[in-house]
Amino acid sequence: MAAQTKKVFEIFVTKVPWTISFKEMREYFGQFGQVKRCMIPLDRATGFHKGYGWVGFSSEEGLNNALQKDPHTLDGAKLQVQRNRRPFTDQKTNKDSEFD
Repeated sequence: MAAQTKKVFEIFVTKVPWTISFKEMREYFGQFGQVKRCMIPLDRATGFHKGYGWVGFSSEEGLNNALQKDPHTLDGAKLQVQRNRRPFTDQKTNKDSEFD
C-alpha cells in the first residue's frame, strides 16, 4: 500500500520588506485560506531575511484566492506573488522560519 502524500499548494513571494517577519506574512496570507507552511530564508551574514519566501496553503482554494488578489501590500510595500513552480519542502530551512 502506497503512503498517502499531503499536497501543499504554494506561492512564491518576492519584494518582502525586511521589516516583515514570517509570522506576519503567515498571518497576512491566512486571510485567503489555511496556511500550512511559511518560510522566509535568512541571510547568515546580515541576519536579515533575503526578501523572498514561500507560503503553502492546505487547499487549492486558498492558493487561488491569494493569486486572484492584486496588489498584495504589507508594511506599505507591494509584494509580488506567483504560483510556486518548485516545491520548497526539500530546501534547507531555518527552524524559526517554517512550521506545519
